[in-house]
Amino acid sequence: MSQSTAQISPEARTNGSRDASAFVPGADASPADIERVFELQQAHQFAVGKTSARERKEKLKRLLTAIMSRKQEIRDALYADFRKHPAEVDLTEIMPITSEIKHAIAHLSKWMRPRRVKTPLSLFGSSSYIHYEPKGVVLVIAPWNFPVNLTFGPVISAVAAGNCVMLKPSEHTPHASAIIKSIIDEVFDESEVAVIEGGIETSTAALALPFNHIFFTGAPAIGKIVMAAASKHLASVTLELGGKSPTIIDETASVDAAARRIAWAKFTNNGQICISPDYLFVHESKKDEFLEKLGKHIESFYGLDARRSDSYARIVNHRHYQRLSGYLEDAKHKGATVVYGGQTEGSEDYIGPTVLTDVDPNADVMVNEIFGPLLPVYGYKSLDEPIAMINSKEKPLALYIYSKSQSNINRIMESTRAGGTCINHSVVHFFQNNLPFGGSNNSGIGKGHGVFGFEAFSNPRGVFKQVLPFSGIELMMAPFTKFKQLLIDLSIKYL
Repeated sequence: MSQSTAQISPEARTNGSRDASAFVPGADASPADIERVFELQQAHQFAVGKTSARERKEKLKRLLTAIMSRKQEIRDALYADFRKHPAEVDLTEIMPITSEIKHAIAHLSKWMRPRRVKTPLSLFGSSSYIHYEPKGVVLVIAPWNFPVNLTFGPVISAVAAGNCVMLKPSEHTPHASAIIKSIIDEVFDESEVAVIEGGIETSTAALALPFNHIFFTGAPAIGKIVMAAASKHLASVTLELGGKSPTIIDETASVDAAARRIAWAKFTNNGQICISPDYLFVHESKKDEFLEKLGKHIESFYGLDARRSDSYARIVNHRHYQRLSGYLEDAKHKGATVVYGGQTEGSEDYIGPTVLTDVDPNADVMVNEIFGPLLPVYGYKSLDEPIAMINSKEKPLALYIYSKSQSNINRIMESTRAGGTCINHSVVHFFQNNLPFGGSNNSGIGKGHGVFGFEAFSNPRGVFKQVLPFSGIELMMAPFTKFKQLLIDLSIKYL
C-alpha cells in the first residue's frame, strides 16, 4: 500500500514521533474504581449472557464500524508508539481484527446453537446436548507488541460468547491504549466492556478479583504470575505466551522463497512478534545461498539502510533497546559473526535487521526469547541436529518447516512439539481464523481465534433430558438381584 492510500497524519509526524512529552496518557485506574466496575459487571453478567446471536452480532458490527471509522487514528497511534508504517498497521493490526469480527458474525449463530450428542443404549429414553454458556466476567490483559490486534482479538471472542469484559491494555504503548479505550467507550457501556489503564499496580489489583476467566498474552514468566493469581479463585485461564520459535530449512527447500518469507516474518514490527522465527537451521548445502538471498530480501524490503526506511519500525522503548543491544554484544563477545546488519542507534531505539552465525548456544540470544531483529542461523547436516536442539528447549509457540520432502516434514512434525506450525511459510497461520492459535505448556495454555476463541470464553454445559417415563438405568437400581446383576454384567460387556 502506498503512502497515498495509507498516510501518516501531519499531527502524528510532528507531535507523535516517540516524544512522550507530546502525549498525556489516561489516568491509572485506582483499585477502588477497578472493584466498582467489576461489581457492576458481576451484577450485569446474566443480562449480557441472555443476549441472542442477533444482539451479539449487532455489538460486533458496531465495534467493526468504530474501528473502521477510526482507522487513521489507529495508524497515527502506532506510528507514535513504534513508528510503524500505516500499511503495516493495516496489515498486522487492523486486518486481523476486522477479519476476526466478520468471521464471528458469519458463524456465531452456529457456535451458539445447542450441539446434540448421541444417547447410549443404557440411557434409552433420554436425549442430551451441549449448551454453550458464557463464563461470566472475564479479564483480558493485552501485550504491547501488537496492541490493537492482540487487545481486540480476545475481546471479540469474549463478546461473541456473551461475557462481560474488563480489559487492561499495555502501558508501554500509551497512544494505542488511548485509542483502544476511546473505541471501547464509544461502543460499550462499562457494565459490559470496560478499559482499565495503568501499569503493574493496575494488573495486580485486577488479578486480585475473582474473575471467571483470564485471558493473558505476554511472556511466560508473567504468565506464571497470572496463573498463580487465577488459582486463588479457581479461575480458568487462556495464556498466549511465547518462547523461541525455530525454523528448519532442509536441502529440498526453495531457498529464495524461504529467505523472502523469513525476512518478512522476522523483521516486520522490528521482530517484536511472539511467533517470529527466533533461530534458524539451514542445511549446510543451502546455507551460503540462503544467507545471500536473505540479505537481498532484507534490502528489497528496507533498502541498504533500514534506518532511513519508513517501512521499518522501532523498538518499543529504551529498556527493550538496551536488552536487545546487550544480547547482540553478548553474542559477539562469545564468538558470533555478524553476517548482515548489526547497526544500532540508542537515541532512536534503533537496531537494524541483524543476522548472526557461529552463535554460542549458551549466548543470551539463544537462551532467551529474542523479541527483536536479531536472527541466529545455524547450519546442519542431519535432521537429528535441529530436532535435538529444539527438543532440548521448552515447547515453542510456533515451529516453521521449509521443505519439499514429505518424509522430512513428517519426521519433524512427529519428532517435535509446538503450539502451531507453518510449512513453507512463517507466521501466516495467525491469520487463519479456522485454525486454533496458541501454545503448549511454556508457550501457552488454551487456544484462541474463531470458534476456539468462542469456546475459550464459554462453558460447554452438558444437559441431559429424560424424555420417556422410564429409563434403562432404573432397571439396575437397588435393591440388587441376580437379574439386575446380569443386566449390569451385560452392560459392562456390550455397552
